[in-house]
Amino acid sequence: MTPFTAEFIGTLFMILLGNGVVANVVLKGTKGHGSGWIVITTAWALAVFVGVTIAGSVSGAHLNPAVTIGLAVAGKFPWGSVPSYVAAQMSGAMLGAFLVWLFHRDHFAITEDEGTKLACFSTSPAIRKASSNLISEMTGTFVLVFVIFHFADPNITLHTDTHAKIGLGSVGAIPVTFLVWVIGLSLGGTTGYAINPARDLGPRIMHALLPIKGNSDWRYAWIPVLGPIAGAAIAGILYMALTH
Repeated sequence: MTPFTAEFIGTLFMILLGNGVVANVVLKGTKGHGSGWIVITTAWALAVFVGVTIAGSVSGAHLNPAVTIGLAVAGKFPWGSVPSYVAAQMSGAMLGAFLVWLFHRDHFAITEDEGTKLACFSTSPAIRKASSNLISEMTGTFVLVFVIFHFADPNITLHTDTHAKIGLGSVGAIPVTFLVWVIGLSLGGTTGYAINPARDLGPRIMHALLPIKGNSDWRYAWIPVLGPIAGAAIAGILYMALTH
């Protein structure tokens, strides 16, 4: 796989499983209907685990334009590669959202509430207040990116002539899984913790394109895009200030 393909497929799986659990919980007639916030946050964390496992060894598994931009701000990722990563993340998120709709189409058909159906694609605030909502998305993404900067690779030296490959393999995706889980549980209740522009904007575009009745809430759409980008940039600037 190329980095573009890895980001595309990793983001696709993340959205398929992450938005898939939302659909399972909120749409009428599913086996998981009404199972609640703990189910959503847990499955979203595990969805991130799946995406990171797929893409990690090839692209670094950003799966999130805010992460990509935050790493670039901190000098840990080349700015010239940012557009291709963001394009892969956005297109993967859109296809993942389409598959969520395709998989649950019978349940979308029997669910009357338009806001409930939109929730299977994109986020919305519990209390609609732009300044507070923006701060929520900035804060959640700041925590995400700042902690990612502190994830450490294994540092093992072998005094031997034997070539050994040492690492955690797929288990290395567990730290980001727990990080996304705790952000959802602790900071996710105000806006639904997009903390990822592609995760919100890509599916929102797909919602507008698919034959689903209801407003895609474009008046709110800028917040889960600009908030995460700003939070990630602040995290990158602070990390550089503390480590240089």
